[in-house]
Amino acid sequence: MPPPRICIIGAGPSGLATIKNLRAMGLENLVCYEAQGQVGGNWVYKDEAGHPSVYQSTHIISSKKLSSFDDFPMPADYPDFPSHRQILSYFEAYADHFGLRDPIRFNTKVEHAARLDSGRWRIATMGPEGGNETEFDHLIVCSGHHWSPYTPDCPGIFSGVQIHSHDYRKAKPFEGKRVLVVGGGNSACDIAVDTSRVSGKTAISLRRGYYIIPKIVLGRPVDVMYERLTPFPKRLRQIILRLGIRLAVGRYKHYGLAEPEARVMEMHPTLNSEILYQIRHGNVLVRKGIESLDGATVHFTDGTRDDYDVIIWATGYRTAFPFFDPDFIDWEEALDIPLYLKMMPADVPNLHFIGLFQPIGCIWTLADLQARIAALQIAGKLDRPADIKARIENEIRSPHWRFERTARHAVEVDYHAFKGELQRELARGHA
Repeated sequence: MPPPRICIIGAGPSGLATIKNLRAMGLENLVCYEAQGQVGGNWVYKDEAGHPSVYQSTHIISSKKLSSFDDFPMPADYPDFPSHRQILSYFEAYADHFGLRDPIRFNTKVEHAARLDSGRWRIATMGPEGGNETEFDHLIVCSGHHWSPYTPDCPGIFSGVQIHSHDYRKAKPFEGKRVLVVGGGNSACDIAVDTSRVSGKTAISLRRGYYIIPKIVLGRPVDVMYERLTPFPKRLRQIILRLGIRLAVGRYKHYGLAEPEARVMEMHPTLNSEILYQIRHGNVLVRKGIESLDGATVHFTDGTRDDYDVIIWATGYRTAFPFFDPDFIDWEEALDIPLYLKMMPADVPNLHFIGLFQPIGCIWTLADLQARIAALQIAGKLDRPADIKARIENEIRSPHWRFERTARHAVEVDYHAFKGELQRELARGHA
């Protein structure tokens, strides 16, 4: 039989790892479509509005130790938390080291992906030379889930400027402005700290309590410290982590913050060593959730109100795949994503998703393991589990932690537990 023809969508870190692993299996008949003009995905910084979501001051929140590909360590002179420029350079070096650029079609966007009656895929693209349609035997989606911004509906009309954190690039445009950042995740806290250095006033609106944790604990990256706890039972880990947070941070109410309602590890933590410092120094003001908007005035749920020039919505992303027909895949509001190991649908054996998960840690090192599994399957060296539907149901029924029942947590995984599951699946292919 002729070698299978494989389509890959996206040349970010997950897409690059996929190309590498397919070629390691001798699968060379592949094409990777990348909407941008270079590798790197969201790590490509742009001043103007564009697809990448990284901003000028971005540093990774997982440590260098746990963010390096197993077969390609980061440079020894990189700091514990490299900048976005260093990370982009790392991905470019990775692509060059393994010779991954040849199959990539840059500046080419996938407009539509349809599964034909034959089982093959028809991929419609728009590139520098216009539109094109090509058929493939396999489709691997590596476009991630950090590119379709979600902004909540809010009663009223705001007269100032509104942007999503996806379009935030640097603090300078907000010099002297009254800025309200909405959200309590990593991007929200990073942007609040960033703008507070130049703004006339920066506040952060939080509708609930968050676990805000320093990136460095006892002189070590916090994810490295957590790795040492993984042999302990989950409940004991939670107790140790809660005590550690209390010793490192104290009570959140001392910062004017609500205490989290969920247990630690049952909601995504925010890793930031500066936001609490800036709050205690009055450089970032804490506000409750937004009740309504009225011109320049924002009304909060505790009855207070304040005026702002800018609202930055750091409110996350939708899990969206606009190139699929909605009756085929529509997970924008889904509370559960029906994929085995967050990568395999039960009824479509020639479709894989790589990197469609959110760990408390690094995505692309785990995506590399997913890509190895996909490559083994396509090469015929690893069968899909015969009971894949039951396995998907079990993953949904028994998540790694009892995460909040929200679309935000539909793709949440525990880094170390998920890594173990992927490694066990890989072991089946080498048995």
